[in-house]
Amino acid sequence: MEQLINYLLHFGQLNQQQIDLIKSRSMVKTSRKDTYYHEAGRIPREVIFLTAGIMRVCYYNNKGDEITKYFIDENNFIVDIHSYNQHIPSTEYIQAVTDCEYIVLSREVMDELSMTIITWDPIIAKITAKSLAEKVNRISPMMAEDATERYLMFLRNFPALANRIPLSYLASYLGITQSSLSRIRRNIR
Repeated sequence: MEQLINYLLHFGQLNQQQIDLIKSRSMVKTSRKDTYYHEAGRIPREVIFLTAGIMRVCYYNNKGDEITKYFIDENNFIVDIHSYNQHIPSTEYIQAVTDCEYIVLSREVMDELSMTIITWDPIIAKITAKSLAEKVNRISPMMAEDATERYLMFLRNFPALANRIPLSYLASYLGITQSSLSRIRRNIR
């Protein structure tokens, strides 16, 4: 729970009473490796804060191929923000790449915290802005790079993830086949 509180405090002030309220309304849960935390077609009803492990956001294209959009590691919030805010079914899956532990804040809890803690909405707005900027910064540079450069950029930007995720997911994220990724890895060693 302290990971969540420390993260929130980077974005705004909370007094001890507010911290205690957040802790009392939050739940810790786990997901086993390869299980889906969230499936497409469902409306997200909670926001989670990942405290241990890696999750990935993926979807199926019109050919039925599974495409990894991005990975999320510890100390990050996870939710399909558009579906959550609009109360509409998501088009994305969220899957545990490793065993994961996370803190759950239901929609009701988020609403309660918004009405009770005066700094809550500005804190959440700053976190959302930061997350969206990071998402754009992750995806945009990859569009202009060749496969080798995309892989090297991934290694530079996410060195802690490279050895924790399966090659098939990484290849999907990079937009290449697994055999192409294996060849690239062999050539840069």
